[in-house]
Amino acid sequence: MSKVKNFTDDYKGKLVHQINKIDFKTIEEVIFELNNASKKKHKVYVIGNGGSAATASHIVNDFGAGLRRRRLLNLDICSLSDNSSTITALSNDIGYDNIYYEQLHGILRTNDLLIAISCSGNSNNIVKAVKYAKEVGAKIIGLTGFDGGELKLLSDINYHIETDKGEYGVVEDLHMIFDHLIYSYYTNI
Repeated sequence: MSKVKNFTDDYKGKLVHQINKIDFKTIEEVIFELNNASKKKHKVYVIGNGGSAATASHIVNDFGAGLRRRRLLNLDICSLSDNSSTITALSNDIGYDNIYYEQLHGILRTNDLLIAISCSGNSNNIVKAVKYAKEVGAKIIGLTGFDGGELKLLSDINYHIETDKGEYGVVEDLHMIFDHLIYSYYTNI
């Protein structure tokens, strides 16, 4: 058997194992919060670094424009990861740990929704923004991996992918399944 086949079979096995562990109650809680945000006109912010920033953008595309144009859900949603001028200015002027906190400071409101994505759950800029959001009274949906880190503990709702530390591919794949599962729910009800 080839090394590629062994690796591929192992990776597929990890994905299937994680897919089978998805708890519908967590998905149900997230859908409730999204419906509530739409109905009550609360803002939804999404944050992440690296691959998680790409997931944040994808979530905004699907939950925002994708569902809005189909007249299924009308969310005021944005990814704070998407403006490279803002990110680089803030990181240059006051430090990378502040890129999300500073964007949220003064505009985040009680009952707004913050979707924070971090495989480790310990990214300083994510944790700082989440702590601020909790002070304001916003709701936190955390997407985590590995052992969940601090974000798992701070989240009001946590979609967690328990893996060995460093299994970014599996965690990020399952975070995209979170996006597509919720998007597909709305487009099929």
